[in-house]
Amino acid sequence: MTSLGRHTIFQNSLMSALLDGIYDGEMTIGEILSKGNFGLGTFDGLDGEMIVLDGTCYQLRSDGSATIADLDQRSPFAQVTNFVPKIVVNAPHGMKRKELSAFIDGVEPSGNYFHAVRIRGTFSNVVTRTVTKQSKPYPPMRDAVGDDQEITFDNARGIIGGFRTPKYAKGIGVPGCHVHFINEERTSGGHVLDYTVDDAVIELCPGTDMELHLPLTADFAAGNLSPDDIDEQIHTTEVKG
Repeated sequence: MTSLGRHTIFQNSLMSALLDGIYDGEMTIGEILSKGNFGLGTFDGLDGEMIVLDGTCYQLRSDGSATIADLDQRSPFAQVTNFVPKIVVNAPHGMKRKELSAFIDGVEPSGNYFHAVRIRGTFSNVVTRTVTKQSKPYPPMRDAVGDDQEITFDNARGIIGGFRTPKYAKGIGVPGCHVHFINEERTSGGHVLDYTVDDAVIELCPGTDMELHLPLTADFAAGNLSPDDIDEQIHTTEVKG
């Protein structure tokens, strides 16, 4: 097994808190960027998806557009790290998301660690959906994403980035691979449902340590963060298929 050095992933709140409709953020984008230069998340009220690349935070909205987020915006959920690629391999041509996920499993030093993953290159297609801003009282996330529109980017060049979370951390994060896409021009993207690789490179950054920031809010304190149907909720909100 490849030797691992200590490397920290920072996380603001829990995935299970998002599932429960806890969408108000305690941390600003500026504070989150002080913890890492790469990652993903969402914004207050589920106002779009977040992807962080090279220290810049982008807001991906439901129309497929992407803009740079303001540093004083807030986030109810984010995962970031200072990305240092430790494993670099070519992505096999023609592989779809499920196949490539299994391929990545085979090159990881261990499935028991968190991994930041960055896939750079061209894709025959990338299928996305992006959450739409919600109004209070906030609905549970599985209701909030019910009418999200899918957008397909054909012959797309850009970056698919996010995190692979071990199954034992279900509810803290999304078990398996949770990734967002942004194009090379940084003008469009979204939450990734599927993709087909054309010519791309996979970079993995193992994480051995986690800094977990839990919100000191009344909503978080009262939230149901261990629902019996968490598997179904995660599948409905993150996979949708």
